[in-house]
Amino acid sequence: MLTCANDAVAEALITVKLKNYLGDTSQIRLRLKGEYFSLDPTLNLTEGVDYTLFIQGKRLILQHGKEKMTVAKPFVLYPKGYDEEHLVYIDDRPYMGAFEFQIDKENYIRPVNQLLLEDYLKGVVPFEVFPEWDIEALKAQTLAARTYTLLHKDAELDDTIHYQVYGGYNQFTNTKKAVNETKGEIITFKNKPISTFYSASNGGITESNKNVWGGAPTPYFPVKRDPYDPVQPWTFTIHKTQIDIDRINWNEPNWWDQLEEKDMDLTSSMKNWLQRHGYIGDIKILSIPRFAIEKVKNESSRSITGSIQIEFMRRLFDGTILFEKLSYDNVELKKIRPIIGGSHFKSYLINSFENHPTSYTISGKGNGHGVGMSQWGASKMAEQGKTYKEILKHYYPGTEIKIYKDS
Repeated sequence: MLTCANDAVAEALITVKLKNYLGDTSQIRLRLKGEYFSLDPTLNLTEGVDYTLFIQGKRLILQHGKEKMTVAKPFVLYPKGYDEEHLVYIDDRPYMGAFEFQIDKENYIRPVNQLLLEDYLKGVVPFEVFPEWDIEALKAQTLAARTYTLLHKDAELDDTIHYQVYGGYNQFTNTKKAVNETKGEIITFKNKPISTFYSASNGGITESNKNVWGGAPTPYFPVKRDPYDPVQPWTFTIHKTQIDIDRINWNEPNWWDQLEEKDMDLTSSMKNWLQRHGYIGDIKILSIPRFAIEKVKNESSRSITGSIQIEFMRRLFDGTILFEKLSYDNVELKKIRPIIGGSHFKSYLINSFENHPTSYTISGKGNGHGVGMSQWGASKMAEQGKTYKEILKHYYPGTEIKIYKDS
């Protein structure tokens, strides 16, 4: 367990793996501001010097110029003082707190940052909403983020949308102010912190947690009209034929590399989904011969089920070409939406579905699951003079704001 070099710390410590901006990499650039210690007494890193940390075999190697050194595992860096004068720059992005650099899946360097809760939030809020928003909307987001973090602080948090986007140390004045002026405040129901779900836009009507994740409905996640959400309409069209198989010149040496789908942004999401679900190799989407959204809707007017069929070619590493088909018939839309991608298929609040001779067009409104707070709705409420407490009462009815005290 990492610990910050500050014996006055009484605040919760948050540990977060860095994945979002780094991805999977076997090499990172490292630079320090201020003095840092490691567990290796022979290792002395100099402030302001650019280092390269990379994997060689199963070892971590630290390089400066032509000088290379194998670093002992665990490779940990502790700041001499926990403050803004002590920062670790990873690929030019600064972070406060302590670090451990792990080898992940034998091939990748995985930095793990540990820092105080309130400083973690200062690295979350401006990356979850626009830091230029009204301070009251930023405070509402801060409380949602703080409550969420405390409920998940014992999990293996990372800096991606799977938890909360965390961008490290920054100079966004208003989000820092929002965190400082609400220090320790969390959202509770019956004296317990709640699951503070939120999405970008609910399309004008909030959603019940039961409709999204199942289980019992929670009283502070009702289905109700939201007059503040800006609705945010969206639409996308996808062609039924992506690659005309009859026009492929099989005798061309580079025929595979010359194939391009008609809707590359949409089919890219499909290919990524297929690869994540066991379809290893290079993929080309041939067609979407079936796509349907059923007319049945739930009480929030969101669509529930649909069907999709995807025909594709897959090239294995030995050059073998497989012709394959993925079919989902009358299944929950939450199985289909990830295949197309949430950046296109933004919500289940669908206004229209059109089946044209050569394409499908879907139109809807909102962005995300719609449960809990609408971030854009919170922004509009703040612009109209509502306080963060009024915003949270609107989106989490029946809850109370209380001060969290770390035990």
